[in-house]
Amino acid sequence: MQKKYASIDIGLKRIGCAVSFMSHIVNPKEAIIRKNRNQASRDVDAFLKEWEIDTLVVGYPASSEDMIKRVNHFVTLLEFEGEIVFQNENMSSQEAKDMTKGEIKHTRDGRIDSIAAKIILERYLTKKA
Repeated sequence: MQKKYASIDIGLKRIGCAVSFMSHIVNPKEAIIRKNRNQASRDVDAFLKEWEIDTLVVGYPASSEDMIKRVNHFVTLLEFEGEIVFQNENMSSQEAKDMTKGEIKHTRDGRIDSIAAKIILERYLTKKA
């Protein structure tokens, strides 16, 4: 049976989400809007349960000590019992913005965040292959 993967790109206002069920085909999903970290972690847990995810790939910032602490803390709030792995998210948001130039005008709806999550998951699956 194929493993089901999801990735999240954790931001201060939104959490981008993506899933993959078949090798390297990754689909961005609706981003989770953060009101507070407890609500956001419950919403991520519900997302993972809904899609029956086996492995969660978490985008990991390479440069910001503050965001590294925030990501590590957020992951401890999750009740997800599957495998959790970290993948460097370096420049994924910028890459998502570049990919969608002219297509997505409003970045506050979370689409850019979920495309960044898609890029993070694609990087992980490519590295793993």
